[in-house]
Order: sequence, then C-alpha cells, then structure tokens
Amino acid sequence: MTGGRGRSVAPRELAADPENWPDAVIPDHPQARVVQAIARSLARHVDQEGLGLRRVAALSGVNRQAIANLLAGNSWPDVATLSRLEDGLGIGLYPGSSGPGSRHC
Repeated sequence: MTGGRGRSVAPRELAADPENWPDAVIPDHPQARVVQAIARSLARHVDQEGLGLRRVAALSGVNRQAIANLLAGNSWPDVATLSRLEDGLGIGLYPGSSGPGSRHC
C-alpha cells in the first residue's frame, strides 16, 4: 500500500478509537500499527529524557512540525525522517530495532 491513496488518511484515523492515539486499537492496518509503535517509542523517549520538540528537532535535523505530526499520528514518516530521528537521539524507533539504523550498516 505504498503511494497512491494509501497514505491519504492519517494513521490515527485508521484506529478504532483515534482519540486514544498512540495507544489506540488499529484492527486492520499493519502499516498504521508500525507508525503507532514508532510514535509510542518516540513519545516515551521524549518524556523520559525531558526533551521538547525544539530540542528533538535540533538533535535530529527533523522539522519540529514533522515531529509533532508523527507524535500525533497525523503523518506517515519516511525513511529519511526515521533515520534522522534515530541517529539524532541515539535510539531505535522502528519496531524491533535496537539502535540507529545507519550504525548497523
């Protein structure tokens, strides 16, 4: 479901209860569940480290609004965004990853 209309609906809107994002139930959309897991991981790290969006943006080089949209489930992040966030924060965000993607290459 890449490209086309597959990304015209925000991940959170594919949840049964979008108001509970990122802990909402997403019954039939595995890609939205991946974005949800990424948003949960990012939110947890931001909270644990006491980081604001400006600091995350400065560390990662990702636009502050793009970070806010990811956290809110309003966007489908691309690989470059995920890689910059992982490298900048020194954490793995993609489900099952143990650390920044570029450090595994």
